[in-house]
Amino acid sequence: MNDQPTAPPPHPHSHALADLEQRCRQAVAALETVTDRAAANTGRLLPAWRRVTEGEHRLPVTVTVIAMIGLQSVVPERLSLRHWWTLPLIEVVMLAALIASNPRRIVRANRWLRGLSLALIATASLANGWSASNLVLGLVQGTEGEDAGPLLAVGGNVWLTNVIIFGLWYWDLDRGGPVARAQAVRITPDFLFPQMATPGIAAPDWEPQFIDYLYLAYTNATAFSPTDTLPLSRWSKLAMMLQSAISLATAALVVARAVNILK
Repeated sequence: MNDQPTAPPPHPHSHALADLEQRCRQAVAALETVTDRAAANTGRLLPAWRRVTEGEHRLPVTVTVIAMIGLQSVVPERLSLRHWWTLPLIEVVMLAALIASNPRRIVRANRWLRGLSLALIATASLANGWSASNLVLGLVQGTEGEDAGPLLAVGGNVWLTNVIIFGLWYWDLDRGGPVARAQAVRITPDFLFPQMATPGIAAPDWEPQFIDYLYLAYTNATAFSPTDTLPLSRWSKLAMMLQSAISLATAALVVARAVNILK
């Protein structure tokens, strides 16, 4: 006679419970996979100008600023503030410091660099504003514009420099500047580009860069009003209004005087 205890018979529902537990584990694993993929692609679902991206390349803005300094250095000394080389030299020093801090991409930002960048644009604005004021005043008083050729050259210089300066202002102030835009610090833009309003017409990784702001300044200076890009904030509207007024006054007086001379 076998006295060993016999194992209890299996519960009739044990296999069903084991199968259910296995399916639950598979469902949880599948859900975790989907969640991980969704988290990884969350940034890609947003347009590039609203998410964190790489910093903007330094080269385009550097070349443009060097061209601006070159234009200012050839303005006649009678229209310059102090000596013709004073403010351009200061601008070169500030530009060199900015390049040293962000040589390839504009990714570093602090109060010192931010202030230096704005100071560079302000210095250029002061120099060109002084030249433009003296030119317009000389045209009104009749002390400028005895020869059409040099007058058109100086007027074109001041006008083109003004376009570059306002392009720099728009670029460095929109949504807090290039570094703040790359870090998606602010969502609300100061300028509404067509690619923002109609994402399907642009590449998925499109975001406004310096050339876009330079084009904005150029079209505003030639059309004297917004064209394809709209100002949204109050400061951007005032800035575009000021640029249009300066461009209109400079172009109208210079061209009118030149035509009068040629007659």
